[in-house]
Amino acid sequence: MNLRLTFSCFFSFLFCLLAAQKPVDSLKSKWDYKPNFMVGIDVLNAGMAAFSDRKVFQAFVSSRVSRHIHAVADAGFEKNVYEKNGYDAQASGAFIKLGGFYMLADDRENPLNGFYAGAKAAASVYTQEYEKVPVRGFGGSDTSASFPESSQRSYWLEAVIGGRVQLFESSFYIDVNLQPKYLLYATKQEDIEPMIVPGFGRSSAKFNMGFSWNIAYYF
Repeated sequence: MNLRLTFSCFFSFLFCLLAAQKPVDSLKSKWDYKPNFMVGIDVLNAGMAAFSDRKVFQAFVSSRVSRHIHAVADAGFEKNVYEKNGYDAQASGAFIKLGGFYMLADDRENPLNGFYAGAKAAASVYTQEYEKVPVRGFGGSDTSASFPESSQRSYWLEAVIGGRVQLFESSFYIDVNLQPKYLLYATKQEDIEPMIVPGFGRSSAKFNMGFSWNIAYYF
């Protein structure tokens, strides 16, 4: 699969979508854009890191480019282990996501409140190590092999469906969303499908589901 073509098509579509938006004031020939940013931290996954092998720390920054369209970028770090079906693997690394979303329903008084849907393109650069990989031994017996730490990378697309609401009259917001994900490409070590992809999840399947519960601040 041509990854450059995939990402080029995605961002070309996003650019065309943004360019097609008209300003609210029909007398203006350009966007009346004023710099605005919302910065959030995923407190749910960060809190769960104390009770599980999965350590995830991620944050986002978004900017409203029109009343209904927001650009968003996520960045984070994940460390996790996989111990299942004879495998014993671990991986850790950073990930980044770029995309945008459209407010499907918002508050007339505060357009930042409401429900939204969108899409992101994501990438992860990480290290992984296989301490145990099940293999078929001599005479059909079951045994295992190990592989040293190596550098890997993965790319995926994800949809985002969620909502955000202002906390009282403050500049703080609660932002909650679901992220259905599809793995486009991942490098392999010894032709073994990755058990863990930081930012994507712990799975050897192409599909996965993510969830985040964020506390955000609007500047």
